[in-house]
Amino acid sequence: MVQLQGASLKKTVSPQMLSFSQMLDHSQTGNNNNNTCSHYSKDQALIFADGILMAGSMEALIQHLVPTDEYNPDKTYVFAFLLSSRLFIRPHDLISEVCQVCILQQNLSEDELRKEKLGKFGPNIIQLLSEWADMFPYDFRDERMMKKLKEITQRILAIYPELRPDVTNITHSLVKKLNELQNYEEELARWNSEATLRSNTQEVPTTDIMEVCPSPLELAQQLTHIELDRLSHIGPEEFVQAFSKEANTKETTYNDMKKTSNLEAYVHWFNRLSYFVTTEICSHLKKKNRVRIIEYFVDVAKECINMGNFNSLMAIIAGMNMTWVSRLKKTWSKVNRAKFEILEHQMDPTSNFGIYRSCLKAAMWRSEGAEAGSKEEKIIIPFFSLFVKDLYFLNEGCSNKLPNGDINFEKFWQLAKQISDFITWQQAECPFPKNDKVISYLLTSPVFSESTLALASFECEAPEKSFEKEKHKQLKASASV
Repeated sequence: MVQLQGASLKKTVSPQMLSFSQMLDHSQTGNNNNNTCSHYSKDQALIFADGILMAGSMEALIQHLVPTDEYNPDKTYVFAFLLSSRLFIRPHDLISEVCQVCILQQNLSEDELRKEKLGKFGPNIIQLLSEWADMFPYDFRDERMMKKLKEITQRILAIYPELRPDVTNITHSLVKKLNELQNYEEELARWNSEATLRSNTQEVPTTDIMEVCPSPLELAQQLTHIELDRLSHIGPEEFVQAFSKEANTKETTYNDMKKTSNLEAYVHWFNRLSYFVTTEICSHLKKKNRVRIIEYFVDVAKECINMGNFNSLMAIIAGMNMTWVSRLKKTWSKVNRAKFEILEHQMDPTSNFGIYRSCLKAAMWRSEGAEAGSKEEKIIIPFFSLFVKDLYFLNEGCSNKLPNGDINFEKFWQLAKQISDFITWQQAECPFPKNDKVISYLLTSPVFSESTLALASFECEAPEKSFEKEKHKQLKASASV
């Protein structure tokens, strides 16, 4: 539970005085903010500790988001607040609140408003809307968001016509990003539809991954293409929205239901890759072929480590550790286990995946120190399930509100810091040549169900233990074999 240090608290409404990294590093001492004047009533005040915003009422936090002639919110505050505020308020309701504060604060309802009176408010509010659209474009899939955006920008343009190019840029950028998302989702649906169709036909595999892609290095490169493509389309807000426990209401729209769809698609890809590996191994009745393909996947996993592709690495290891592969003792006796054990050591779950976390940190240092032209060294693809788990425990372990009812903004900073690392990883470009044939095979080749995998495994090596024999008997009966 996050605790506030009472001795250094100040109530103030001044902007952040520290950089984002400093705000998240409580061991550093920032500029103490000694401004004590307040535009809000006492129960709306914001609480700072050593220049870092720690808590405040929702009303005060919204007010702190809205620019004026003389005040522009710090970009890191904008990101942290827009990211986590959705735990309490939906984006379309938040933008309505922002519009209302603007109208009341700047008297925008007056019949005649002069630019001289409003000063820099116009450019500042357009900057806020531009940052919102840039950081969280998926919010604007909601027609209510687009309607409010149009309302406020039209009102501003009536007073500041010279800002029309800036407003146009916001709109064009949003349309481009949302079209890209639409195209990605349609492509994803096509891949999934083809994969489902091929799986339902129950085709007997006529080829394997080693025939399609003999080089472990090239397969690791194609996996990295898929990973970065799926990673890049996850909206940062999807992590927080996954934590939201709001119930479905009559206002729930189709877009509300899709609010974590890209995150879920990425988790689905991990599961598919694991089952793909298991299927490829269990499809071979000859032991020497199973040995050959296990060692192939070990080499692929090793190449994934070298590329910083930890998600594919873990999916491959998970596939080889599934019961229906791990039980193949005669097969494993012929495998060079030393290389596989090195991989398992890298992803050892003890000490909360301590070895993996050290590898990830080293990859982050490598990425930060990489020269501009070195795209390969920029790649970091985290073990995604663990990343989500860390966020989940951060969310569950820190209260959203303090005992006095204030929003716990220290938690917001921590969520923002972890997700800002993820955003940096998303921006990496894949420098490797793309092989559409290999990618198509990875995404659409049939993967066996749990029961089919069990049957295939027992065909590879007959059941020895009593519970395996019983399981085999049940499966054969249900399959009418």
